[in-house]
Amino acid sequence: MRLSWVRVLTVLSICLSAVATATGAEGKRKLQIGVKKRVDHCPIKSRKGDVLHMHYTGKLEDGTEFDSSLPQNQPFVFSLGTGQVIKGWDQGLLGMCEGEKRKLVIPSELGYGERGAPPKIPGGATLVFEVELLKIERRTEL
Repeated sequence: MRLSWVRVLTVLSICLSAVATATGAEGKRKLQIGVKKRVDHCPIKSRKGDVLHMHYTGKLEDGTEFDSSLPQNQPFVFSLGTGQVIKGWDQGLLGMCEGEKRKLVIPSELGYGERGAPPKIPGGATLVFEVELLKIERRTEL
């Protein structure tokens, strides 16, 4: 009987280890990036320092929409990798092509953290963004 308990504990330990690996170190969840639409011709991919023109819709995990650029048909323009947006965007939009669409699932650590962005985004919220890269402006090196 004792041997079977050792097996049960071993299996349980392996399962818990697998869960810890999937969520990352210290229980933190990782950024998930899904490509929703690829483009055939991609002469330039987004990189740190590029100015991006994006359409986006942001939702909470339960589907509640908290923001979108689509109703105003006004793209959001920012510089990638410079801290102008949440870390999940700075990381999740690297290597994108003009015309590409992605779905980003951003853990709170790469979003608004435990404080959130009241009143629409509660603390600890995982964010889900559908994004489309409309245009890349690349600054030429001097």
